Amino acid sequence: MRVNWKSYNPGKFYDELISSPGYARKPSRKLASYLRSLTHEELLKKKTAAELAIKTMGISFTVYSDAGNIDREWPMDIIPRLIAGSEWDQTSLGLEQRLRALNCFIHDLYNDQKILKDKVVPSELIFNSGNFRKQCVGIKPKFNVWAHICGTDLIKGDDGQFYVLEDNLRVPSGVSYMLENRRVTKRVFPELFEGNIDIRPVTEYPSQLLDMLSSLSPRNVKSPEVVVLTPGIYNSAYFEHSFLAQRMGAQLVEGGDLVVENDKVFMRTIDGLSQVDVVYRRIDDLFLDPKTFNKESVLGVPGIFKAWVKGNVALANAPGAGVADDKIIYTYVPKIIKYYLDEDPIIPNVPSYLCIDKKQRDHVLANLDKLVVKPANESGGYGMLIGPQASRKQLQEFARRIKANPRNYMAQPLISLSTVPILGERSVEPRHVDLRPFILQSDRSYVTAGGLTRVAMVKGSYVVNSSQGGGSKDTWIVGDC
Repeated sequence: MRVNWKSYNPGKFYDELISSPGYARKPSRKLASYLRSLTHEELLKKKTAAELAIKTMGISFTVYSDAGNIDREWPMDIIPRLIAGSEWDQTSLGLEQRLRALNCFIHDLYNDQKILKDKVVPSELIFNSGNFRKQCVGIKPKFNVWAHICGTDLIKGDDGQFYVLEDNLRVPSGVSYMLENRRVTKRVFPELFEGNIDIRPVTEYPSQLLDMLSSLSPRNVKSPEVVVLTPGIYNSAYFEHSFLAQRMGAQLVEGGDLVVENDKVFMRTIDGLSQVDVVYRRIDDLFLDPKTFNKESVLGVPGIFKAWVKGNVALANAPGAGVADDKIIYTYVPKIIKYYLDEDPIIPNVPSYLCIDKKQRDHVLANLDKLVVKPANESGGYGMLIGPQASRKQLQEFARRIKANPRNYMAQPLISLSTVPILGERSVEPRHVDLRPFILQSDRSYVTAGGLTRVAMVKGSYVVNSSQGGGSKDTWIVGDC
């Protein structure tokens, strides 16, 4: 039995590979034809080969549960997701635009606060935000950039256009899996990388990341000392921390490996103390420095905040950057882009309702069964309500939460997420996807060629997060024909 695109049925949803039964979209025609040439048994063998490669390569992630932390092999579907190069070029411009504006916004909030004085963004939203760090007021980091690494979540709707779902500016994760997905796919489908399809590479990301981090160095040295600061082996993203450190040729350190002397940061080595120039920190603000934030933290480095304030070390992302990583602030980003750049957003937001506004809150409460409700600062799909799939008890509980703390909630219509094919046990089947590309910014910008595609492996599900049963795909940016 072979893949039959005529029987592949995404229903009412926009499918990114098939335009109508039996007909592939232009950028996907070569892939669709190749898949059709293989039997289902041959595809299942390739799936088994991919699973073995993932196991051999040690690609894993950690799931937190009541039973303890569980390490699992990375879930990946072998059929790649394709995006046309011309479409991605425009999308990349939109991602760069968005991060530039957000960095202007963050810098303004901690300095002149013009956008608040001009009442473009309500000041109470900022000063009541759990991610606004009053300790950062008056600080001017190099290039006036606070969020150096951003993971922006994109979705496609019924019209086949990209929309921004949310911005991740604190410690965005997932880029290592984007890179490893490509390695696995090359093992499984080597013939597709031999010129048959023009696929943009992604392997340069670690070098781009290192160049960006090095540009932040306060010392004018040829090879700045860059370290990756991890909470340790029990963190869910530890695989990524060690992966990126290794690929960059940087040291992977925990808080106890660093010490601050004379407001400078040093790394303990067998040869003595070595000065650190740049810390790519994968620790949340509140655990970064017990002298400045959470006094109980044993993960961070005492005194590192003051060293940063004095300009003796660079921190990426900077403390306080998360003030713009808020699903309520997200609704203001189109205005933020217009205010700072005098440009219209290239990529639109998903339409949203703010529960802090009484009129919008009343609409949300009256239509909870039709909407998706999200808390301001949760991630990973936790703490949210998918109204059309919720029970009466869940709807009542969320109505209570919204009334009790309207600042903490926003709502969006349930977007008909686009679909792409996955390899099922008996056939190729459509599943919903989103996309997390990664954007770097210092004195220049860089956007990955594609990003991490996350896929809902369960039929009909919108949940793409790996911690909740989702999977991933290799994402190909390809020529338009």
